[in-house]
Amino acid sequence: MASIVEINNLSKSYDNFLLDSISLRIEEGFIMGLIGPNGAGKTTLIKLLFNLLRKDSGNIRIFGEDHESAENRIKQKIGFVLDEPGWYEMFRIREMTKIISPFYSEWNESLFQDYLHRFEINQEHRIKNLSKGMKMKFSLAVALSHNAQLIIMDEPTSGLDPIVRQEVLEILQNLIIDEKKSILFSSHISTDVEQIADYITFINKGKIVFSESKEYINDNYLLVKGPLNFLDRDTSTCFDSVKRKSSHFTALCIKPDALEAEFGSSIRGGKMLVEKAGIDDIMFLTVKGEQYAHTGL
Repeated sequence: MASIVEINNLSKSYDNFLLDSISLRIEEGFIMGLIGPNGAGKTTLIKLLFNLLRKDSGNIRIFGEDHESAENRIKQKIGFVLDEPGWYEMFRIREMTKIISPFYSEWNESLFQDYLHRFEINQEHRIKNLSKGMKMKFSLAVALSHNAQLIIMDEPTSGLDPIVRQEVLEILQNLIIDEKKSILFSSHISTDVEQIADYITFINKGKIVFSESKEYINDNYLLVKGPLNFLDRDTSTCFDSVKRKSSHFTALCIKPDALEAEFGSSIRGGKMLVEKAGIDDIMFLTVKGEQYAHTGL
């Protein structure tokens, strides 16, 4: 399986933030969902991939080449879809397109026109008069019209109405059917990530919490609820993080076998509730819960 993006020990520091030794692979023909709270480092990572920021250390290879020395060749094969794309707001669609298209050696005007028709975009409209959904569709039409092999999207569905969001997600799913293209999809909307991602990378406080297949996450991450008296030093290793309330706790478990060994009878007896953990559950308990397995009681 070929890696489209290879990131090794990538770091970038600011006065009050550190993106710390990030290592990540994006494989050909798959969608990688990038999740994490505000300020976690998602946008910093994407800007480093764009070479809009200079890294402090580590390396990034895209299509097998160094992302700095081969920047021009690499960007020919990347489609960018950003939450704030930076179009000239006073320009009409056709005027903006005339500026953009010469930058891409494989620009396909016929395909671009097909996308405009499909998205019902009027080329005579000024960009400032477009809704957020229409601006996103225009960005997507540009990204998909120059034979891009990697699509990088930063919060592309944020603020879109449910119908437009679903349309964008279906386009992305159809895009990788040929198994030649890859997508990096950053979003705060966990349902969007869960719907289309093959792999999910969770960043918190500048570090990767995990980067796993969605199948692995579904099989191994559990949400556990039970009475507080079930928590003690002997059972702490079953849980990764815990949120306590007055009479019960909610915990994230990534050790199903240990949970069964310790609490099997309580689970079967109905004293403890266990269900699959959703992405929102995982993020909330990781960010807001006690790191129980590491600190004990």
